[in-house]
Amino acid sequence: MLQTLVELERRREAARMGGGPARIEAQHKKGRLTARERLDILLDPGSFEELDMYVEHNCVEFGMEATKIPGDGVVTGSGTINGRLVYVFSQDFTVFGGSLSERHAQKICKIMDNAMKVGAPVIGLNDSGGARIQEGVASLGGYAEVFQRNVLASGVIPQISLIMGPCAGGAVYSPAMTDFIFMVKDSSYMFVTGPDVVKTVTNEVVTQDELGGAITHTTKSGVADLACEDDVDALLRTRAFFDFLPLNNRVGVPYRPSSDDPERLEMSLDTLVPASAAKPYDMHELIRKVADEGEFFEIQPAHAANIIVGFARVEGRTVSLHVCGR
Repeated sequence: MLQTLVELERRREAARMGGGPARIEAQHKKGRLTARERLDILLDPGSFEELDMYVEHNCVEFGMEATKIPGDGVVTGSGTINGRLVYVFSQDFTVFGGSLSERHAQKICKIMDNAMKVGAPVIGLNDSGGARIQEGVASLGGYAEVFQRNVLASGVIPQISLIMGPCAGGAVYSPAMTDFIFMVKDSSYMFVTGPDVVKTVTNEVVTQDELGGAITHTTKSGVADLACEDDVDALLRTRAFFDFLPLNNRVGVPYRPSSDDPERLEMSLDTLVPASAAKPYDMHELIRKVADEGEFFEIQPAHAANIIVGFARVEGRTVSLHVCGR
């Protein structure tokens, strides 16, 4: 029994260390957190319940049988954000570049299935180079299973994706099918294939930022909804955003008690909007004067500047806002 407990603790420590101290240090030098550090910030303290911590890949070719790391490059489980249940997966770039194997995909599918059963949102922290090439078709089949869950969960539970590293191929197909995408400036990238392949095929030289950086996707393509300053900023803003969303399509919007009197009079609204259509005014100010305690979470603030969309609260309940104007 003692020997079993010792082995269990060894595997637990190996899973916590991911790809090892050298790769963790390299991740930190790039200004990025590890998979577990990200979950510590995203979730309420002590709320994370991990699943399949000791899962290892089943590949026996290309020397992979000699390199097995518990967890297989993704941390999965459930926790709470401000007391509300959420299922999460966090890909670990220090383990095989966060690449998706058959077992890696099975872990993600398991928490997505559980989330749909109990009616809880899913948040994915994506930091992956795509399919694990050593596993070939098995890895691609794993992506097909993940995509199927994205489709089944659409309109049933909220799906949020955080792009927190250089994601390519299948690692961005799945996030593109989710409801909301947050990226990190100068750190995260979304592209089907990288700049080197683009140069080989089209002879066009393009940088990572130009091809799929946070600014590109939040200003030009509109694929991403928010560009955050760093990992911590992205995770904290996700926590704030999560409070606006219902847990699933069968419950009402969340309620948060507010000290803002619903009967209050905002006299400045009489003069804020000018009588002449030729005169501009600040629509953000208008929204904040109407919303509870002036709180407004804007979505895609840098894309299509002639319309403002986002979430606020009125009498403690979430409302979605879209304002077109001048």
